[in-house]
Amino acid sequence: MAKTKVAVSRDESTLQRRDQLVADAVFPSRSHAIQVAVEEKLARMDQSRLARECAKLDPACEKAFAEEGFSEDVAAWPAY
Repeated sequence: MAKTKVAVSRDESTLQRRDQLVADAVFPSRSHAIQVAVEEKLARMDQSRLARECAKLDPACEKAFAEEGFSEDVAAWPAY
């Protein structure tokens, strides 16, 4: 995939922390450290979006959908 350069401005303490991670070989480069951070943030945002969408569901309605048709078969189920 093609890559595009972008400029990123950060405060000095954040830059020092990132550079320390590169020096400790946690990341191979500054660019890779930023790339991973952005990708992880986007993934978390996607997951939280899923959670927000799921929160919109009505639990009672979802339960009714899940149990639809089960009432006829309940008598045939073995006792536990």
